[in-house]
Amino acid sequence: AAVDIQPACLGLYCGRTVLSVNGSVETYGDCGVCPRGQRTDDNKICRECMGSPDRYDWLYLGFMAMLPLILHWFFIEWYSGKKSSSAVLQHLTALLECSAAAVVTLLLSDPVGSLHIRSCRVKKLSDWYTMLYNPSPDYITTVHCTHEAVYPLYTIVFIYYAFCLVLMMLLRPLLVKKIACGLGRSDRFKSIYAALYFFPILTVLQAVGGGLLYYAFPYIILVLSLVTLAVYMSASEVEFFKDLLVRKKRLVVLFSHWLLHAYGIISISKLDKLEQDLPLLALVPAPALFYLMTAKYTEPSRILSEGGNGH
Repeated sequence: AAVDIQPACLGLYCGRTVLSVNGSVETYGDCGVCPRGQRTDDNKICRECMGSPDRYDWLYLGFMAMLPLILHWFFIEWYSGKKSSSAVLQHLTALLECSAAAVVTLLLSDPVGSLHIRSCRVKKLSDWYTMLYNPSPDYITTVHCTHEAVYPLYTIVFIYYAFCLVLMMLLRPLLVKKIACGLGRSDRFKSIYAALYFFPILTVLQAVGGGLLYYAFPYIILVLSLVTLAVYMSASEVEFFKDLLVRKKRLVVLFSHWLLHAYGIISISKLDKLEQDLPLLALVPAPALFYLMTAKYTEPSRILSEGGNGH
């Protein structure tokens, strides 16, 4: 009897789609790219992604969702300063925009109408860059097998950024025009102009470095939260605990950094073993407390005066 022997399916991410199923017998197509929402199994067969994101995947998506919100808050504060009392309303509007964009993105993802999403499991870094692994069997013709092996962790971020941008353009100009009376005509829209710059930058960052961010984001959060907290405290000349209690704004900034720091610790530990990982959260206030207790000993004017007395 003749046996139908199909040629080997080359390439790391090339696979055969299932054309029909008759009982336990499946008929496969030619070797090529898998449809969206599918990835190859160990036998080079395209299978639908039926899993759900694990805790680390959700933490990654949360990090990518926080980036535009943090940048919104930074530029609103930067351009509002002490000239306008509308900064709080703009902060709340930015939070509303990003929250609404996240909910809409989840509702439109498969399965549509649910806050749950189905996904493929991330196995290694190369899953994020399938375009780099298209095979050339005869070194002349390239078989294009580029698809989203980490479905939908790669494209869902772009969809979210698009909704953030659309909602910002719909809501923020009207709000700023009505309430930002303390700012000049050219200053009141600067936080919106800044968003028009950082959204393309975030999009390129996700397109090029999405896989690297997936593995490195907990450490990025920890480093940035520590650096920005130290810069803010030194720039604001925060020296004693009473400074934080008197000025509520500084206390809000401090708690925000603590939340980011806790998010980074949770992302690294994944809270797999609660009895071991939860005590690590007690380290969250340590950097700020260390700075507040040692700031008076490292004041530049004091160091210079003591150096001068020594001579």
